[in-house]
Amino acid sequence: MTEKDDTTAVDGMARARGTHGGDGAAPADGTGRVAPAADAGGPAPSRRALLGWGGAGLALGAAGAGGVAAVTRGGAPSALAAGSGAAVPFHGTHQAGVATAVQDRLHFAAFDVRTKDRAELARLLEDWTRAAERMTAGHEVGDGAYGGPAEAPPDDTGEALGLKPSRLTLTIGFGPSLFDGRFGLADRRPAALAELPAFPGDNLDRARSGGDLCVQACADDPQVAVHAIRNLARIGFGKVAVRWSQLGFGKTSSTTPDAQTPRNLFGFKDGTRNVSGTDDAALDRHVWVSEKDGPAWLAGGSYLVARRIRMNIETWDRTPLREQEDIFGRDKGEGAPVGRASEHDEPFLKAMLPEAHVRLAHPDSNGGATILRRGYSFTDGTDGLGRLDAGLFFLAYQRDVRTGFIPVQTRLARHDALNEYIQHVGSALFAVPPGVRDKDDWWGRALLS
Repeated sequence: MTEKDDTTAVDGMARARGTHGGDGAAPADGTGRVAPAADAGGPAPSRRALLGWGGAGLALGAAGAGGVAAVTRGGAPSALAAGSGAAVPFHGTHQAGVATAVQDRLHFAAFDVRTKDRAELARLLEDWTRAAERMTAGHEVGDGAYGGPAEAPPDDTGEALGLKPSRLTLTIGFGPSLFDGRFGLADRRPAALAELPAFPGDNLDRARSGGDLCVQACADDPQVAVHAIRNLARIGFGKVAVRWSQLGFGKTSSTTPDAQTPRNLFGFKDGTRNVSGTDDAALDRHVWVSEKDGPAWLAGGSYLVARRIRMNIETWDRTPLREQEDIFGRDKGEGAPVGRASEHDEPFLKAMLPEAHVRLAHPDSNGGATILRRGYSFTDGTDGLGRLDAGLFFLAYQRDVRTGFIPVQTRLARHDALNEYIQHVGSALFAVPPGVRDKDDWWGRALLS
């Protein structure tokens, strides 16, 4: 297997305030530094004034200029090349990071909301949106990482200075617990945003499950993804707290099916029939919530299932090749289904063992149920017993979990031969709102307004 070169291209470590890599910077202000981007409606509030508003340090409205891309239908073009360092458009009908071509790295974080004030929650989500606009465009947050008042913390943590945007996308979701009554949202909770059922074999860790909010940061540079989550957590200090987080590497699925299918830590290609990020008809049918699905605030959004799946890789590594291939229903070299020549050949399900993973997960075995996958591999040290704590961080987007993930996982949990080698140890469900349409819009505005 050819390893991808994930060495980050650094543009001379240009330390210009307002940009990671120097692209699209505003004109110099006469001091030798790059002036911060200003909103089309006038100059951004001063940093000192923002500190007086509660210390968030966000230049509200400052992302209107300085490289934020125009609206697109899907929120992000699917064809941006990996390694290009390009910026994925933030604004769009749908959030970027769903149908977007899958990046190489992930930092996913779930948050508990600590404030009980609905207006404060709304302000936080607006502040997060302004920060996300800037970071996905390759700019620093607010007035930047240095050069401000020495007596106050800088607006940006600074570890992404000089780095390109690296196709960073930030995708937010709202968990079932956000609708528990604290913010008067109980009657706005979607019917499909119900707690997932207990599946056979689950061994869920509550400390790695659930959450009021989630943010999925995907990028081709791990430091860019970590920087994004770190800054959102900093901005939210006192109002939200990180409940759990997960780093991911080595994408295990692709929204560009014509490209090489990635492999998981078991060495197999999986999900070769994933929804294409450019197939609008399939996305509308299987991924995006429509206006008739309800509620209105979620139209154009989706539902996200996140599952932390522990792989018993030491046991797998001692399993004969023929048995491994029978368990998946694919050959390990090409990834072709049983009896076929190419990985993209239509599988002949009846030629596989009844408990083969591909056979059980295929839409034809689940009444046509189809989900969009954005999984990543992970390794988190050891389990204290000399075994790697490693596996798959599974992310699945769909129009309705009741017709998507739940029936598929129910079948797999009961019959999949792969269950001998895996265990689901973390789980969460989120409603993913539609995209941010313009500089006046913000994450969750339709829900909280």
